Amino acid sequence: MNPSVPLPPAAPEVTASAVEGLTTRLRGRLDAAVEALPGAPVTADAGTVRVRCGDDAWVTLAPGPSGVLTHAEQAVCTCLLAPRCLHRAAVLTACPVSAADHRAAPDPEPGPAPAAAAAGPTARQTQAAAGLWTAAAAVLAAGTAGAGAVLQAELLRAAHTARLADLHRAEAAALDVVRRLRDERDPHGPRALAALVAALRELLLVTHRLRNGDTDPALIGAVRRNDRPEGPLRLYGVCREPVIGPGDLGGVVTHFVDDDGRWYALPDVKPGGPARAQRAGTAHVAIRSFLSDHFRLSRGGLVLTGAVVSPDGRLVPEPGVRATFAAGRPWTAAALDGAGHAGALTVCDVEIVATDGADLLARVLPERGDTPVRLAPAHSHPRLLHTANLRRLGARPGLHVRVVGRLDHDRVATLRPLAVAPVPDSGATLRLPADWQGRADLGYDRLRDDHFPPGPSRQPELFPSGGAPVADSPLGRVRRLVELAVAGGRRAAAEPARDSDRHGHAAALRRSGFTTGAELVTALATVAAHRGRDAFGRPDDGDQDRYALWWLATAVYLSGTEAALRRRNWPASQAIHGTG
Repeated sequence: MNPSVPLPPAAPEVTASAVEGLTTRLRGRLDAAVEALPGAPVTADAGTVRVRCGDDAWVTLAPGPSGVLTHAEQAVCTCLLAPRCLHRAAVLTACPVSAADHRAAPDPEPGPAPAAAAAGPTARQTQAAAGLWTAAAAVLAAGTAGAGAVLQAELLRAAHTARLADLHRAEAAALDVVRRLRDERDPHGPRALAALVAALRELLLVTHRLRNGDTDPALIGAVRRNDRPEGPLRLYGVCREPVIGPGDLGGVVTHFVDDDGRWYALPDVKPGGPARAQRAGTAHVAIRSFLSDHFRLSRGGLVLTGAVVSPDGRLVPEPGVRATFAAGRPWTAAALDGAGHAGALTVCDVEIVATDGADLLARVLPERGDTPVRLAPAHSHPRLLHTANLRRLGARPGLHVRVVGRLDHDRVATLRPLAVAPVPDSGATLRLPADWQGRADLGYDRLRDDHFPPGPSRQPELFPSGGAPVADSPLGRVRRLVELAVAGGRRAAAEPARDSDRHGHAAALRRSGFTTGAELVTALATVAAHRGRDAFGRPDDGDQDRYALWWLATAVYLSGTEAALRRRNWPASQAIHGTG
């Protein structure tokens, strides 16, 4: 398909109905039909998108004013089998999944969402949660490769049922699973296994608690709505982050912070892939009559009147927003510290110690000087400069740099830097050009020799422990099994049980004090390998349920233990919030 003509988002129930309408034979051909679509011609005219499927079939998509396909009649095929045809179902499956809040009726007045009922889930909500649990467990058992369009449609149908039952958090989690699953299955897209693991953990945990009658109102959730701050919004630029997304998307996100330390982001992501991500760092930004560019905004700031902010901190370009350029301010820990939107960026001062492949080994300064950390490239694509800039930093052991980056939730003590700056009152630090305003965006600004202090660099040192940061801790064995189960399905998760822990994963966990982790890894592999059957030799309906429960227990243990290790390595004062 032509990447410059993106398909409109489709509501989950529209895609699910199209797949459910297929015969068993056509369902078996659906995944192949979806995989063949990237080469199909696509045209757009006056908001209508047409996709050519074969020699004599065109699928026409005509979304409503919201830009979302919300009704089955908005997707039409010219073939004789329509509407119960393979072409229509394949095109709708290829459409992005619309967000829950895109289909919700707007609030008459901005304000907090109503609180969930204190009585807990109703019988209808419990039943909807159970349906979502079953659909998610089927996706988990099949794995990424096996969870094709049919299983995705079943999950979308269950998500729609959850929406009708006002299970907002569960619906959002289900839609996130489908999006992450599609990203991971896309052979040309970025790998998103860790994000898919987190999405499945959230969905299974929420639905498991709801189907068992948990009365915590947070499990119900609320429809996420955009916020309109009162009065002008004064923002200070921090850095630019390149974005390379699925579906040939590319662009940049410019991060801002306000006087209270709350983080905001101005995204500029469109079709164009890595080439557009490379160019977008200096692309123009137009907000009504205001015109600037991402470089200037990241070093300066904005004053917004009538601003609209999404729940995750994104600035939404809705009508009525007015902008004026404003002066920036220096990077200081106090200016960047605070609590705000979801997701997290971290700011800290580090000393470069050594290199380890494409990564840097460093220690946090000053009060936690013995805390080892690993700095890894935020993006490894050759069109972006992250890897080259980290290589230059790694050639200067002893250098002090201030880093703003994103904690890597896959690797406990790993930070992925987005930008760096000199450390005040340190001679062994960066010397950046005046027009860079005291900071370098690692994806866009190329570091040169004259940006470093003169004189010979010190020899690389080892950490006091004699090793690198905790990147390959025994806990990584738990993560590998959890991720292997999601990527390869139940059959892959059973391998450790078949080889009787030949590689010693459980034993290594016990030696390191992770006894619970060792027991969970052993139990998950054993349950995965054992296929239960009833008295008549048929597969036991509860067998898949047991497997999903053991995977969930292992994933929750992993998440909680890694969070505890991150708290130990990163003091609370260093965690700052921004868009994820």
